[in-house]
Amino acid sequence: MYSTIIMPVDVYEMELSNKAITHAEFLAQQDGVIHLVHVLPGASSLSLHRFAADVRRFEEHLQQEAETRLRATVEHFSIDPARIKLHVRRGNIRDAINELAEELSANVVVIGSRNPSISTHLLGSNASSIVRHAHIPVLVVR
Repeated sequence: MYSTIIMPVDVYEMELSNKAITHAEFLAQQDGVIHLVHVLPGASSLSLHRFAADVRRFEEHLQQEAETRLRATVEHFSIDPARIKLHVRRGNIRDAINELAEELSANVVVIGSRNPSISTHLLGSNASSIVRHAHIPVLVVR
């Protein structure tokens, strides 16, 4: 059905991602590849010049933790693990997803989302930001 699927994952809130897994698998069907992506905050938002070494160690820890949790997420899928690729990016979620989609020539983004509330309507959510700025179809799973 789709050959390249991007699935943003918040490794610290797997409930949202778990809802999207079956949909991503369905879209991948016979030979599609699912790219799981976790986006960390950009380094510039964490930089404190006097504590650069500490910030760097903290960023490395976040990177390793995200990679470990992404690998654990693969176990939730029923498709061949070789068809699941892992990515940890830095920066704004919307921009990181759009950049990866362009790099991979992705066909679709599948993202889990909370049910809307007054706070998400006023502040926006990651899913709504991705939907508004994506250049490819986005499937939002509630």
